Amino acid sequence: MPPGDARERLLEKAIAHIAQRGVSDLSLRELAGAIGTSHRMLIHHFGSKEGLWVEVIRAVERQQRAALPQLVPDPSLDPAEAMRTWWQHISDPSLWPNERLFFELYGQALQGRPGTTELLDGIVDAWLDPIAEINVAQGMDPATARAMARLGIAVTRGLLLDLLATGDRAGTDAAVEAWIALNAAAAARSRPADR
Repeated sequence: MPPGDARERLLEKAIAHIAQRGVSDLSLRELAGAIGTSHRMLIHHFGSKEGLWVEVIRAVERQQRAALPQLVPDPSLDPAEAMRTWWQHISDPSLWPNERLFFELYGQALQGRPGTTELLDGIVDAWLDPIAEINVAQGMDPATARAMARLGIAVTRGLLLDLLATGDRAGTDAAVEAWIALNAAAAARSRPADR
């Protein structure tokens, strides 16, 4: 079996286990036992516990970006409904363990904690193009589409952090509706007058 395949299988198992158990006080030994390997193999493939957590987040982020076309299959359709669908998907409680890990490591990476700083590579930029493309398809000019994409990333992450911290589903859903209205207004302002 090629080494990359073993690494990917371990990563998939780690993601599944974390999604069920969370990461609070999770040791590499406990994780290794739960996914049928040794902590030494995890260190071999990921370098450290932090290295594994970074790879878990990167993989989950890739999965979420890959889900965009399925959740928003035709970006020229109702943008408000697409944004609601995305929020419902991304705020689903089944994703909360991975999202808690995301915010925990994001903070550590910003503090320069060894083994975590690699998380910052592309943490925003990887989302900009796919979201900006959706915004352009909905009629925004490219500059506004990119700015609104960046703002959308910040709003989504901020509201996820709010939801995880407060559990206030009604409040965060209302904030999403306000964001949808602001996004629609920005789209309307950025459309050429002859459309």
